[in-house]
Amino acid sequence: MPRRRMIYEGKAKILYEGPDPDTIVQYFKDDATAFNAAKKAVIDGKGVLNNRMSEHFMTGLNLIGVPTHFIKRLNMREQLVRKVEVIPLEVVVRNIAAGSMSKRLGIEEGTNLPRPIIEFYYKDDNLNDPLVTEEHAIAFGWASQQDLDEMISLALRVNDFMCGVMYGIGVKLVDFKIEIGRIFEGDFQRLVVADEISPDSCRLWDIETGKKLDKDVFRQDLGDLADVYAELATRLGVMPKKSSTTGPKLVD
Repeated sequence: MPRRRMIYEGKAKILYEGPDPDTIVQYFKDDATAFNAAKKAVIDGKGVLNNRMSEHFMTGLNLIGVPTHFIKRLNMREQLVRKVEVIPLEVVVRNIAAGSMSKRLGIEEGTNLPRPIIEFYYKDDNLNDPLVTEEHAIAFGWASQQDLDEMISLALRVNDFMCGVMYGIGVKLVDFKIEIGRIFEGDFQRLVVADEISPDSCRLWDIETGKKLDKDVFRQDLGDLADVYAELATRLGVMPKKSSTTGPKLVD
């Protein structure tokens, strides 16, 4: 087979040219990072689990009419996705106060918010992805008002879907981050959910115990991240409850 050309390598994924000009192969690495990559580790099996869980969520969104860049999973670590022009804004939806919101506003972690709150962060690692307003996005040409309105609508639909999925497996969706990209079809542009949805990009707490089931386990040294992700994958039904072999074993 010809060697694929790498397009980009990020903290958790590598992007390769896809088989068609409008596609990309997204490879999930085992790398874990926190605090803008100040803390790093390699977690065996993490990429396999995130690939499968992101497929599960993206497929579910596509089925209910929320457009995503996801096409199909190729193997244990790779998925085929549509090529998009990523809007340089991370969209964060918060249902419960935690993380930077609690620190920034002095709200006790675990406080239920009166409604989902959407925040935008400018994607720039050198600036530590600063919080920005809609005015910044429009003034600097990152997105139009129409784009922002549609991004908010997409984010709230993702939130409804993810809250339901998580509640069904006994988990609170505290907050999550998504990226949104533009797909051009002739002169027509549409926005789709891009990148990934996984416990790397969500805060997830067990409803009964409050146990953290996301990357905060790594950030705060609360246990084995691979075990936590495997538990979440098992609850979602993408990994069997019992396995006679070591390491992740996924359900097709």
